Amino acid sequence: MSQKILKKYGYSLNDDYILLKESGIEMNNIFYDIEVAAYDLNPTAGKYPIENLSSQYIDIDINEYLSEYQKDKKKNKQITLFQEEPDESEKYVNGFYAYLIQKIYQKTLVKLEELNLTELFNTIEMPLVKVLGEMQFNGMLVDKEALTEFGNHLKEQLEVLKKEIYELCGEEFNINSTQQLGVILFEKLKLPVYKKTKSGYSTDVDILEKLKGQHPVIEKILEYRTLMKLNSTYVDGLIPYINAKTGRIHSHFHQTITATGRISSTDPNLQNIPTRFELGKNLRKIFIPEEGKIYIDADYSQIELRVLAHISEDKHMIEAFMNNEDIHKQAASKVLGIPIEQVTKEQRSSAKAVNFGIVYGISDFGLAEQLGIKRKEAKEYIEQYLEKYSGIKHFMDDIVESAKAKGYVETLFHRRRDIPELASNNYMVRQFGTRAAMNTPIQGTAADIMKIAMINVFNKLREEKLEAKLVLQVHDELIIECKIEEKEIVKQILKENMEQATKLKVPLSVEVSEAYNWYEAK
Repeated sequence: MSQKILKKYGYSLNDDYILLKESGIEMNNIFYDIEVAAYDLNPTAGKYPIENLSSQYIDIDINEYLSEYQKDKKKNKQITLFQEEPDESEKYVNGFYAYLIQKIYQKTLVKLEELNLTELFNTIEMPLVKVLGEMQFNGMLVDKEALTEFGNHLKEQLEVLKKEIYELCGEEFNINSTQQLGVILFEKLKLPVYKKTKSGYSTDVDILEKLKGQHPVIEKILEYRTLMKLNSTYVDGLIPYINAKTGRIHSHFHQTITATGRISSTDPNLQNIPTRFELGKNLRKIFIPEEGKIYIDADYSQIELRVLAHISEDKHMIEAFMNNEDIHKQAASKVLGIPIEQVTKEQRSSAKAVNFGIVYGISDFGLAEQLGIKRKEAKEYIEQYLEKYSGIKHFMDDIVESAKAKGYVETLFHRRRDIPELASNNYMVRQFGTRAAMNTPIQGTAADIMKIAMINVFNKLREEKLEAKLVLQVHDELIIECKIEEKEIVKQILKENMEQATKLKVPLSVEVSEAYNWYEAK
């Protein structure tokens, strides 16, 4: 029987997919992964070791059963897939795990059906296993020389900053030592103390931000810290991940970590490369397609706000997207009561902060901090916003009440998240629950749409027998590496499949670009 016909059941099948792919074997018909099923049933657990699933779903203590076979083996050691002649103990262990997978499959399958999660699991989550496996296997090519140069440039800048900090403080000290820095700032320079710790003074970023403008050294220290993190995390941190054989970084993409359904990336985290400042963004220049190829980048435009417009049915927001208006200018115009053409850049920025912050439960304090305005002004702005966008206010109120009554919220595709925090006696915990209830249907639906798009794009590329490969997904962005002569059809496939991933009350919009490195792909 061919492997296309054989249904594959397992645990963490993404790992098996990569192991087999490295040996030239492509696993097809991936049918049921008990780890993914457990995640869909309880997305806030974060980790799903098979020991826990076994105990939870079939009341079996794995360690108790395998203790005599594991005395001389490291705990959780991966059993080699290609060992020619496994000994008797390994045969037993393999058989035992196969038995567990079958039993957990039977139990979780019933639970998925009970909670109306079967369609999400079968049509989105399981097809995604192969897509993520391929994306990890493909990896992104790295210009190692450019990365080293970038690191050297950072080190030079750090040396310059270090000298400037010493001059401003009148002495040399260890800038990386919280204690020494605290003594310099609060005892020698007599800057106001906002927070003390057991070991001395707090010099956290939020403290330094409050001290900005009170002494020129503060800006230098903040810049120094940013460059230090950039160098340690993204230069020295990335080099060990460059695969010696492929010259590529093969990040692990996970579908069982975030509570909202978003895909995450580790070893290394390519979704977290800084974009807020130019120097950090420059790091993207080291990611390049191989010779004769090009990157095609596709980015959903304001997908979360479009999902919000759909779910809330707010007439003003729907109107803006249907008429292809600038949603942030429209918000500023409505809230401030001025014609849209008179909205300034600053007014648009304020409206943007509210638009994006509103479903994250942004507070008047949070908005005041972000915009540098008084708390009273921020409170008035939020109130006026919710008055104008009444559909959004009704959605926020209704979803929280519904979550309190039912104990959970859902995305449009029935991804479910329990919100037990809403029943807590602790105010802060309840507030977290309120934010999670408002945000999960929005962010989770956007994540589901992206997953559907990835599956459809992946299948279409194969159907068209193109060499183009998905290499990266970052929240609302997809990157494909393809031959230059394939680029036009790849652009068309990306745009069509992303925009048609689902039908909302407002159109989904995708911006497509091409580039010879990740930095320019915007």
